[in-house]
Amino acid sequence: MQMPSTDSDTVFEDLLQDLPPETIAMAYEFKAFCRARKIKTPQQLLRVVLLYCGLDQSLREVASTMTLLGPRLTDSAIAERLAACRPWVKALLPKMVESHLLAPIPQGRRCIVIDGSTVQAPGATGIHYRLHLGLDLRTLEFTHLHISDAKTGESLRHFALGPDDIAVADRGYCHPQAVAETVHAGAHVVVRLNPYNMPLFQPDETPLDLVQSLQQQPPGTLRSLPVRVGPASQRVTGWVHAYRLCEEQANKARARCRQHNSKKGHVPQARTLFLAAWVLVWTSLPPEALSADSVLRLYRVRWQVELAIKRWKSLLDVDALRARQGSPLAELWLHGKLLYALLVDKRMRRTMGVSWGHLDRARTATWWRPYKLIQQTLVPRLTGALHWDDQRWSQAVDVVAERPRHRTLQRLPEDLVAPPSWVDMDLLPLGEEGEEAIAA
Repeated sequence: MQMPSTDSDTVFEDLLQDLPPETIAMAYEFKAFCRARKIKTPQQLLRVVLLYCGLDQSLREVASTMTLLGPRLTDSAIAERLAACRPWVKALLPKMVESHLLAPIPQGRRCIVIDGSTVQAPGATGIHYRLHLGLDLRTLEFTHLHISDAKTGESLRHFALGPDDIAVADRGYCHPQAVAETVHAGAHVVVRLNPYNMPLFQPDETPLDLVQSLQQQPPGTLRSLPVRVGPASQRVTGWVHAYRLCEEQANKARARCRQHNSKKGHVPQARTLFLAAWVLVWTSLPPEALSADSVLRLYRVRWQVELAIKRWKSLLDVDALRARQGSPLAELWLHGKLLYALLVDKRMRRTMGVSWGHLDRARTATWWRPYKLIQQTLVPRLTGALHWDDQRWSQAVDVVAERPRHRTLQRLPEDLVAPPSWVDMDLLPLGEEGEEAIAA
């Protein structure tokens, strides 16, 4: 892609059209940018944030990049400016999805698939932070982004869902009280049923024995059961759509169940093995509003959020925290990385067309490879590499150089690079004759 032959700031500002219009004003409002010194504008400060969070440059690499574009900066100066940007970047993130929330909802319904992901620091084996994400299943745009600590579990309570929303979630979100609260708020829910976590009641409020109710259903068939769920004071009406797998699929599902339990040293119960052969989905949508078959097909499309998370992790390293947990830069990096990911998303839509990739029409390609190409076009805009000042290279190398330490950098042995002791340097002839004498 041919870059325009203008200065680096003009090229970088091309990215600003994908940011909220109040981005620069918010830099002053949140005191991220107070006065012009070596970083002269909020736009330059945003470049620093995206170099560190988006491109994962180290503090010294960011300082070196900025030195090649302007006055000399050090890594400690970069760290100080980045720490001051935390409130600004954190406030920008919800603004990136606000415009989508205000968009018209086609056919009166908006399907939001909900999921979570985890973030770990380098070398860690546990979870340090958790991402809570909402994705519009028609446009594949993110509608909700929330970052919590590792102890905060997955729940529908993390998402502000309106009367025209249908929340689609996996069994990790099958908590009866949260489900009931969401339905009472006016939204509908489609969730993979966890029969061990969500007790089911018949319309007359008597407990429902799910295994007994499904015992006589033949393989390859689908049926719906009207049920009530939630605490006694908040019960809501819904339907369990139960599809029994064919014998071959059921055997594979039971084998996976046994393998999963054996890793934990458990032997699965007969009830567990029976239910493993079923696809069970609970929904608050009545069958006349959305048929059982459509509900199951809608749930299968939930996989799109898994693909989006995988794309973020594989291409943008969203899950690879580069700062120490709880450090001033950790929170900035998390929000800044998501801000960069949304920038790539918006650039993708602007380049390919707003409706490209929508799921309400036939598609000819997936997002993966075009997304990767779009991300690569942003790198030179962020680094400004085509506009680096060659006269500043010595300063840039000095900024990025190794810290003084006890162990010096390696070099060849002295007696290998020094002239032989028998050679009198003052008697050596000049030019090629001198070189030949040393070589001899």
